[in-house]
Amino acid sequence: MAHGLGAGRLRTFWRITVGQARVAILGGCLLVVLVLLAEYGAFEILGYQTFTTEIFTEFSQAFNVAAASALSLVLVALGLVVLAGESLARGRGRVNRVDRMAQHRTDRLRLGRWTGIVLLALLALVLLALGLPVGSAIYWWVAGAQHVLDGVSILSAAGHTALYGACAGAVATLMALPVGILAIRYDGRLRRMLERSTYLVLAMPGLVIALALAYFSEQYGGGLWYQTAPMLVLAYAIMFFPLALVGVRASVAQAPAGLENVAQSLGKGRLAVLWRVTRPLVGPGLAAAFCLVFLSVVTELTATLILVPTGVQTLATQFWSYQQNLAYGQAAPFALLMIAIAAVPSYVLGRFFDRLPARAAAS
Repeated sequence: MAHGLGAGRLRTFWRITVGQARVAILGGCLLVVLVLLAEYGAFEILGYQTFTTEIFTEFSQAFNVAAASALSLVLVALGLVVLAGESLARGRGRVNRVDRMAQHRTDRLRLGRWTGIVLLALLALVLLALGLPVGSAIYWWVAGAQHVLDGVSILSAAGHTALYGACAGAVATLMALPVGILAIRYDGRLRRMLERSTYLVLAMPGLVIALALAYFSEQYGGGLWYQTAPMLVLAYAIMFFPLALVGVRASVAQAPAGLENVAQSLGKGRLAVLWRVTRPLVGPGLAAAFCLVFLSVVTELTATLILVPTGVQTLATQFWSYQQNLAYGQAAPFALLMIAIAAVPSYVLGRFFDRLPARAAAS
């Protein structure tokens, strides 16, 4: 339609394509910044001092709760600054699709002389993001093949990791659905503040959240659920709730609200409209939210170290244990299996979205 009105390709891309994806793009940038604020494992291995590594040191080694809490508050303040910046950049415009049937298969554009350059750039990206870690893990595995895994069951660790990830993904997605609908469908300052405040969780290290849950369990619950699977899943759901909310919110924003109004005018109740109209429209967002949480749980470390049930190991905790002892050959299989498990939902999600335009065009 934009081309038909005389807009060029660059103008169409900037005003239409980027405009429609603005919520998702800014949400992705927000997640990256907040996740990096709370990242621990990568910075600790590389020897960088951050607020999160210092919080972990104060908690686990110096037992200085006051200093760790003060550093946590600094992270919250930084998170508030990031949220304010993202909110100003996003503005108050609404983004939605006029009709679900408006999505059709688009013709592929030939890159011409740029084909080789683009392919080389993509190949370099894949090699750096996937080839380098996989190659390093394989190298250390082969180099340390003479070592034994000390009776640790890698299949048991993988099973617990997948189970906790799936449960946390489902819980976080279900929690994010009403918040996403509330934030998009019912505008208001209080509702916006409620939605925005949830993102601050990402700026909090998992260690802080885990210790908070453990404290309340010991002080007010008599130790109920401490170091049990339900509390660990709850911690995961709280930590990665913003990831689920971004996927759900972006999907709800593109779902036409008019269809819900028509269903209600035909006598359908709110729950029936939610299940029969809203749910199919936001299905891709729910799948994306589940996968985002699942992928994050697979590699989560600090909260898992505190709350994992006694006698249970996950891929991340077992990898960390071997890595701390410089047993890279024994840690490598756990790293490779984490990559393999993370690749499954990524591949399924990619195939799911690739088929959406074809289904829409066929309809």
